[in-house]
Amino acid sequence: MSKTYFFDFPAPAKLNLFLHITGQRADGYHELETVFQFLNFGDTLSIAIDDSNTINLLTPIEGVDNEDNLIVKAAKLLQQNTQCKQGAIIKIHKILPMGGGLGGGSSNAATVLVALNALWKTQLSTKELADIGLKLGADVPVFIHGFAAFAQGIGEILTPVQPQEYWYLVSKPICSISTQAVFTSDDLPRNTPKVELTTLDINTCHNDCQTMVIKHYPKVANLLAWLVEYAPSRMTGTGACIFTRFNSQQEALNLQDKLPFGIESFVAQGVNQSPLLESVNKILKK
Repeated sequence: MSKTYFFDFPAPAKLNLFLHITGQRADGYHELETVFQFLNFGDTLSIAIDDSNTINLLTPIEGVDNEDNLIVKAAKLLQQNTQCKQGAIIKIHKILPMGGGLGGGSSNAATVLVALNALWKTQLSTKELADIGLKLGADVPVFIHGFAAFAQGIGEILTPVQPQEYWYLVSKPICSISTQAVFTSDDLPRNTPKVELTTLDINTCHNDCQTMVIKHYPKVANLLAWLVEYAPSRMTGTGACIFTRFNSQQEALNLQDKLPFGIESFVAQGVNQSPLLESVNKILKK
């Protein structure tokens, strides 16, 4: 009996360094502008391939049916789009909080698409993978392309950028925020003027979702008010995670030690290239 060999792939978190909602389309999707940057911190997916033509997720996520899990959906979409008859066995070591605005589910889906495209040798281009990923969520393409980006449209129009790679303390109060609840709220601003990339200053931008969230989620409002006393802090995505910016890892660790009781947190560096790309390139060279 042959041994099952698993390859490990990172599924990094992302930050929205700002997030402007510039309008809403007739189909209900929101037009936005944001800068995505990755973190050198995230989930890990272990993937083995076989000839079963089935997708077997060995580590179900509590409260999420396997068939509804983006990991399984991504693998099946790749099979369907390439007529691939191979299968996969997948395990996830999940450390990113759900409902935190860090893009964990989208990153998981992107890692599956990129990794299986390499392991199954289905040879889709990055653009073809991103088109598949967009069917699973607006944030999936940026994880597939793997570069920090200024995003427009619903988040799928990406222009490479090189924001400074600061160190961040990422902290989360004891609450989880539904993306759908934020984007369907009457309190969400939807008319922020568009910015020009050539004159973009992230420091003068903001997160429109934060405006709504701090009104309805006092735990986020209280933590944000505490953090900004120490360093520049902003909510990422639709929350509930807040990132606090530092020039060094030690400064971030020092504030982490002072966090109020019960606050989930980690320290990581912003990176402009996804660690997933390096991982896949190593596999392809073998």
